[in-house]
Amino acid sequence: MMNNMFGFGFGGGLFMILWWVLIIAAIVVLVQWVISSSRRGETRPDSLEILKQRYARGELSQEQFETMRREIGR
Repeated sequence: MMNNMFGFGFGGGLFMILWWVLIIAAIVVLVQWVISSSRRGETRPDSLEILKQRYARGELSQEQFETMRREIGR
């Protein structure tokens, strides 16, 4: 009876705990990867946003800004 408790029985229980920890960790990593992948697309500014930033920095005159804004269709 003692041999079963500390031999295969304990090792089997430990293996089962480690297996579930591994599965849960894999799910967490997968969810984090999916979330970070979706955020990457959101952080990229569109053409109008870039145009506004350039105008705000003084790289474009108002006339240039208006002309370019009409060209991009917004």
